[in-house]
Amino acid sequence: MKKSRFALTAAALALALAQPAFAADKIALVVKSLGNGFFDAAHQGALEAAKELKDVEIIYTGPAKATAEGQIEIVNSLIAQNVKAIVISANDPDALVPSLKKAMQRGIKVISFDSGVKKEGRLMQLNPSNSALIGEKLVKMSEQVVGKTGEIAVLSATAQATNQNIWIGEMKKVLAKPEYAGLKLVNVVYGDDQTDKSYREAQGLFKSYPNLKAIVAPTTVGIAAAAKAVQDEKKVGQIFVTGLGLPSEMAGHVQSGAVKSFAIWNPIDLGYSSIHAVHAFMKGTAKGTKGEMISLGRVGKATLDENGEAAMAEPFTYDATNVEKFAKIF
Repeated sequence: MKKSRFALTAAALALALAQPAFAADKIALVVKSLGNGFFDAAHQGALEAAKELKDVEIIYTGPAKATAEGQIEIVNSLIAQNVKAIVISANDPDALVPSLKKAMQRGIKVISFDSGVKKEGRLMQLNPSNSALIGEKLVKMSEQVVGKTGEIAVLSATAQATNQNIWIGEMKKVLAKPEYAGLKLVNVVYGDDQTDKSYREAQGLFKSYPNLKAIVAPTTVGIAAAAKAVQDEKKVGQIFVTGLGLPSEMAGHVQSGAVKSFAIWNPIDLGYSSIHAVHAFMKGTAKGTKGEMISLGRVGKATLDENGEAAMAEPFTYDATNVEKFAKIF
């Protein structure tokens, strides 16, 4: 007996109504500022993790400029949207705490990555690497271009940037060792992660320190701006730039000779790992206790310390032998 089209439609409708509607949990990836290549790459990794996990959706957002005020406004908006989790790279470790505490009180899982917030404002901080290793790497790369003696300066992001200040502190510890006694840190200046200001700060260092041999910029915006300033001022071979940068943005500066080597972790892996970490909190498999091991998917596992912090991996060095290859990736 032939069934009517109506009977088939009714049956299909009944089946559809019987199935629970699936809605992916929303995870907000809040970055320092939009238009930053490092965070765009982190977003790519976050999407990769979401594809693996299948039950989450990524909201990628951040202020136009790297300010705490801009991030606070975004966090308050996300609370109103009732997202399930917030993963944030903070512009200020203290200012964001009240709004993030409010988010957690509403049941939203909050972790920070890259640049952290104070412990009371999050469940976990995922550092891209170990701060001591980063500080040592920055000094070693400086020594490679300066030699055993010479003046170096640091061009940082904002004066309040958590990660920058920690790394600079670790640099100073390494520089205090007898084997680095010949390297003199003459100044630390701040470009606020703005290309124009970072460029001007680099120019100011040229004028203030005529014997300067290297600028160390532990920020992707600062290192590119300083390298351009070295080229524009025709100081290639006289002053070298090193620090933390993106291969795609630094390949040309390596070719010009302004940069011999620089380092960075893989931001794709960092975004990917952050989503896996916060997902563990969402599912209740992670609590945030000391010694707890958090799964980071294909990247491996990270162990929480007494401050609820964990490191993803060591920074990797890029130079003329490999920068072109990685520039095609990020």
